[in-house]
This record gives sequence, C-alpha cells and structure tokens, in this order.
Amino acid sequence: MPLSPAETIAQLQSLLGADQVIASPERMGSFLHEPRKRFHTPATAVALPGSVEQVQALARWANEHGVGIIPQGGNTGLVGAQVPLRGDEVIVSLARLDRVRTIDAGAGTMVAEAGVVLENAHRAAEAKGAMFPLWLASQGSARIGGVLSSNAGGVNVLAYGNARELCMGVEAVLADGRLYQGLNGLKKDNTGYDLKDLLVGAEGTLGIITAATLKIFPQPEEYETALVNIASPDAAFTLFQLMRDRAGAQLNAFELIPLIGLQIQLRHGMLDRDPTAGSSPWYALIEVLRPKGGRPGLLQEALEAAFSQGLVDNAVVAESLEDRTRMWAFREQMSECQSREGASIKHDVSVPLAAVPRLIEEGSAAAAQVVPGIRPVPFGHMGDGNIHFNFSPPPGADNGQFMAGAEPVHAAIYEIVLKLGGSVSAEHGIGQLKVDLLRQVKDPVALQMMRAIKDALDPKGILNPGKMLG
Repeated sequence: MPLSPAETIAQLQSLLGADQVIASPERMGSFLHEPRKRFHTPATAVALPGSVEQVQALARWANEHGVGIIPQGGNTGLVGAQVPLRGDEVIVSLARLDRVRTIDAGAGTMVAEAGVVLENAHRAAEAKGAMFPLWLASQGSARIGGVLSSNAGGVNVLAYGNARELCMGVEAVLADGRLYQGLNGLKKDNTGYDLKDLLVGAEGTLGIITAATLKIFPQPEEYETALVNIASPDAAFTLFQLMRDRAGAQLNAFELIPLIGLQIQLRHGMLDRDPTAGSSPWYALIEVLRPKGGRPGLLQEALEAAFSQGLVDNAVVAESLEDRTRMWAFREQMSECQSREGASIKHDVSVPLAAVPRLIEEGSAAAAQVVPGIRPVPFGHMGDGNIHFNFSPPPGADNGQFMAGAEPVHAAIYEIVLKLGGSVSAEHGIGQLKVDLLRQVKDPVALQMMRAIKDALDPKGILNPGKMLG
C-alpha cells in the first residue's frame, strides 16, 4: 500500500529530524514557485538532508516505499525539472550540502558540494587566485547540483564550454541509495563508460548529484569589452568570424541583442543610461580576455579591422569596470525586461552558427504569419548558436489571449529549428515542459537507449518521476 501523506511526513521526520522536514504548504512556497510561475503542483513535503549519508538514507527509503523524490538546487530552472508534476512527490533540497571541500589552483580543480551557490563557487576560486568560469544571470541563487543536472550554459560557453565540459567528476546517490564515487580530477581516464557525463544533464532522473570536481582556471589579466552597433544578424555572423580569427581562444563572449531589447529596458527604467553608441537595429556584446602576460589591445585591433570592412559603424569600448558592468547588465536583463513588458512566448533553441541569421529571419516571418504585429525579441549566445527566440505581444494586445495562441508560434519556430539542423532545447533542458516535444523530435533509437538507461538505474521510477522521458 502506498504511504499516506501523514505517514510520509512522519517517516521523513524519523529519518532526518523534525526540523529538517517542511510539511506546511505556506513554508514550502519558495521550493514550489519556480521563476516563470508556470507550474503550480504541490508536494507532500520538502526534505533537507544535511549529509551525503542522509541523502542515501532518503533514497533507500523512497525506493523501498515507491515514493517519488525530486532533487532541487536553487529552484532556478526554467522547464520545471525541479518542481512537482504529480503532487505526491517529496522535494529533496540539497541546500545544506554547501561546502567547498577542496581547491587546488595548481591542478586547476575544485570539489564543491551540490548545494554550493554558484556565486560562492566563484568567490572560493577567486580567493585562491583562480576562476570558475560558468556565469549565469541566476548565479546568486543557482546551486552547483542544479547547474550540473541541467547542464547549464551561460555566457562563457564560447571560451570554456558548458557545465558538462567544466565538470571532471561527480559523486552521486543512486535510486537504491548506493553512492557512486566518481570525484576524480583526472584529465585522462580511459576505463570504460563516462558515467559522469551520463549524470550531468540528466535532470536528477538517474541519480542525485551530491558533489562534483570542477575545472578552475587562472584569472585573466583583464577583460576587453565592447558594445558594437551592427546592421543585421548576417553582419553579426561575419563579425563573429572576424573576431574568432583575430582572438582565437581569447574570445570569451559574443552576444547578440536586438534594438527592441534596449527600448524595453529604457522604457521600464532598467538602465541608468543608454550603454550603446546610439540607435542600431542590432548590437553585439563582445568580450576578449587577456591572460597574464598577454598582449593588450586585441579587441581594439579587431574592431578597427571590422570598421575598415564596413561591418561596424559605431561601438563603445568599456573603459572601466563600471562600463563593463553596465554593458553586461544590458545583456543579462533581457529576460527580465520582457516580463515587465508583458507576456512572452519563449524558445531556448540552437542551430549551427552559420544558420543563426536564417533562424532569426525565417522565424520572425513565420511568427508574424501566425500573430500579425507580434514583436520578435531574439537574443543570446550567437557565438555558440544558442538563441533565446522570444516574442512579445503586439502593442495593446491582451496577455492572456496572446499566450493562449502560443502553440502555433512554438510549432512554427521548432519546425524551422529542426529544418536547420538545430535543437529545441539548447541550455534549459527538458523537465516537464518539453516532455511531449522531446518524444516528437528525438531519434527513436536515442529515446530507446535513454529509457533503457533509466530502467537500469531507476527501475521503480522514483527519481524525478515524469520528467524528461515522461
């Protein structure tokens, strides 16, 4: 017989202590209310284990009684992987596992527990003269376990890769409570399947990550940052090629932002002043890092070449930390500004780099056919092909009616993405939002392999039930 909610809560309190189990709906609010307020299912309880051993005990108990458990980090995910789907699950918050166990700047490694806030990981590395280069808008609340479980990307993927590429090993609790001890810092380990890569990006459906060995890097001598006026996404791609040729591995970021993004932010008072060199259809935020002992002026030289080729007609180069901060605020506020403007139909997609201009052109035209007057707001990581292809409603439109008509817009965008050889989820994951979409677009053999792995590692289906594979 399944446990009643009262029995579940009592047994959790026996396992962890009464003060480490949250059962009242009022106190569970911060664990249930995800950023986009899209999902509203309650949980039976929230468990807050304080050690790896307690996570193991929770998993053994859940496996024995068939109770669904949802690993949760900072609750910043955007596809609902970290919040309930059915209503009878237990959220397992990793927030108390928040130690940075070791840092070895010489070896370029840091071992951090799943509950370490990303910003605190940055500070811990910086205290040792190093850098952990995964930067997200939500870094003040996102936690390492969630970042790895969602294989987060961020703005530095171009130079350093996404979360999977920054992770050397993981420690994880399996569905039956066994502990996978994979915290090695080896650059070469050719002894079979890469189990770390299986767990990273699995959204907690195969195991609960409790700690990870992460790559850290020497701090750069300086960042050279510019906000560049460009005429079109085609010109932006040509400029990106020039920057990549000139800067190579020192090209840290190349972010694309439309004029409407600036207009919305200024309209809602989100910028203390205009950070750009003037009105332009598009902007590119470009950053080059200079390593210690490296030659300065690389960005300036590349921009001069771009001016001579007619790719750029104006630009602002950051002359202070304040300038750089303002430029990055302009980019990082792109998601928030759309919320202030009203409803937003969102797509986190990627295509081959050369196809980004076609995606934006064809996607904007297709959406306009579905909703006349719709306002495209495509922005994001042009340097790695990941565009957040979002749409704001026509001026004066009703937000509810606009969102009620979202599905035809989704269908139009995803059709173009797939035609261009892209992915319908670039960095946000699948969660519960895109389960049906994954079934439609994923190679059937790949889905069969994924299900076989899930069945082997979690035969009772207790780990994040209903997510990713449904």
